[in-house]
Amino acid sequence: MLHQTIPLPRDIQRPQEQILVNITPQETRVAVLEDSVVQELHIERAASRGIVGNIYLGQVKRVLPGMQSAFVEIGLERAAFLHIADVLEQRQHPTEPQRIERMLFEGQTVLVQVIKDPIGTKGARLSTQISLAGRFLVHLPQDEHIGVSQKIESDSERQSLKARMENLLPEGSPRGYIVRTSAETASNRELAADIDYLSRLWADIRAKSQTLPAQSMLYEDLPLAVRVLRDMVSDHTGSIIVDSTENYERMVEFAEQYVQSAAGKIERYSGNRPLFELHGIEAEIEKALSRRVNLKFGGYLIIDQTEAMTTIDLNTGGFVGTRNFDETIFKTNMEATYAIARQLRLRNMGGIIIVDFIDMDSEEHRQAVLGELAKALARDRTRVTLNGFTSLGLVEITRKRTRESLAHVLCEPCPTCQGRGQIKTAQTVCYEIQREIVREARKFDAKGFRILAAQPVIDMFLDEESQSLAMLVDFIGKPVSLSVETTYTQEQFDVVLL
Repeated sequence: MLHQTIPLPRDIQRPQEQILVNITPQETRVAVLEDSVVQELHIERAASRGIVGNIYLGQVKRVLPGMQSAFVEIGLERAAFLHIADVLEQRQHPTEPQRIERMLFEGQTVLVQVIKDPIGTKGARLSTQISLAGRFLVHLPQDEHIGVSQKIESDSERQSLKARMENLLPEGSPRGYIVRTSAETASNRELAADIDYLSRLWADIRAKSQTLPAQSMLYEDLPLAVRVLRDMVSDHTGSIIVDSTENYERMVEFAEQYVQSAAGKIERYSGNRPLFELHGIEAEIEKALSRRVNLKFGGYLIIDQTEAMTTIDLNTGGFVGTRNFDETIFKTNMEATYAIARQLRLRNMGGIIIVDFIDMDSEEHRQAVLGELAKALARDRTRVTLNGFTSLGLVEITRKRTRESLAHVLCEPCPTCQGRGQIKTAQTVCYEIQREIVREARKFDAKGFRILAAQPVIDMFLDEESQSLAMLVDFIGKPVSLSVETTYTQEQFDVVLL
């Protein structure tokens, strides 16, 4: 059957992880290693940290009955915006229209959470429905309902998770929870630890709301260094090495309070060489920004990211094998499966990924490659769906977008090629310049023209295109001079009238 969904195995043998945390005042970088090979990179910059998820004790500044909304001061430069659709009472009773002027009044203090960052001249958008994210659960302390992520499709699995939650929740505690997809493989001990952490967090927020003044921030989402302990540490984590004394102490304190299983795994790095350089992470970051990924036996991948999807093309390269051509192709495809899965994690590529394996005639080989790819993808902590070969011989993977890809965090569109990934040849630019001169000669009665361009373009005019330049001079009847501009890119030029 073509294009069928391939289930990912759950009982795979996972290698031990090592987590490295590199911290500077400007940014925090986290690398996850398996068998000393980098599998994941996470980067958070101080200048671009948003406020989504933060909880404030807001103060209503103005109620707008006509817009069914209100402006709420939360201590930022601009007042934040609260719409009736994001008020708890309306969310709990969506079929019963409410009036915001009956719920809020000017000067009232109200517990709010940011659901959208400020953009341009617009303030942040707020909600009065509080949600606290844990590792396996999302706590909705104002609700009394246990929900399960829609991504968990099995009815039996959904019912089993609900039953487990009912048994684990302490008597009399808030029972509003959403079970996240990651909870499918979580043990009862891990779920209980998450419940305990979220319950304590909510109790702390409520206590602060009783004592702090209006417009105070009651909760800020954890920085990356601490989120590592909440979201990434598992039974497969061997050690967590951090190169900052201050953050080491903060992580140990957090672990002892909320994630006791991680407390003994945190280590302070004090070596002379930078932590990431010592483990070869800097070189891996450079490789992860390249289109080409070389494989061990001579093959290579070409990875192209676009807005719509990511494409991965596999080539045999210099791998010639030892037996026959079919065996060479099969071995190259098998080797590529783990490289592809690693690159998805390393580059954090999300959305639709199309893989073009080398064509295989044998159905047995095709199934073996899919099976190996499924095993490789099963290690990913992000939700992944694998589909079989299409009629065109392509494999489709979908991977949930959890954050910006590595390339989007570290790079920007090339100013020379405007993000195309290629630039015009010097010869193409020469012909553009000649057309421009003809246009200018027809519009203006200049004494002559001077071409300002990059060195390769000027060299082209002096060598291969010298005859066409001479024909141009003869055609317009005006002299043309050449001048190199060292600051120009190959596509930049100016035609100056003399």
